[in-house]
Amino acid sequence: MLKVDMNSEKPIFMQIAEALEDAILSGALPEGGQLPSITELSVQYTINPATALKGINRLVDQGAAFKKRGVGMFVAEGARAQLRRQRQGEFSRRYVAAIVAEARRLGLSKEELMELVALEFDSAGKDGTHVD
Repeated sequence: MLKVDMNSEKPIFMQIAEALEDAILSGALPEGGQLPSITELSVQYTINPATALKGINRLVDQGAAFKKRGVGMFVAEGARAQLRRQRQGEFSRRYVAAIVAEARRLGLSKEELMELVALEFDSAGKDGTHVD
C-alpha cells in the first residue's frame, strides 16, 4: 500500500509518484505490471483525480510508465533500472556531496571517510535504521 502524508510540505502528487517509484524499485510493482488506476488512487487517498493523474504522469514523463489505451497505465520495461540510476544520481548529489564537503571541512581523509561510512553501513539494520 502506498503511503501519503497529507500534512507533509511535499506535494501529494510528488508523494504518489515517489511511492509508485518505491514500489517499482522494490518489485512490488513489476515491469509490465499495471499501476493502480487514477480512480483507485483518488478514492484510496480522498484526493482529486487530477492530483493522482499528475503523480502517475510524472512516471510517464520519466519513461517509467506507459498508457495502454482503454486498459490503464503500466510499468515500462527497464523502469526499475532507470529509476535506480536516477535515484542513485539524486542520492549522490543530495547526500554524498554534502558528506564529502563536511568531511573536507573536518579535515578527514578519503580513507577516514570511507571507514566511517563502512562502520555506519555495517551497523545499520536492513531497513536502514541504526542498530546498536
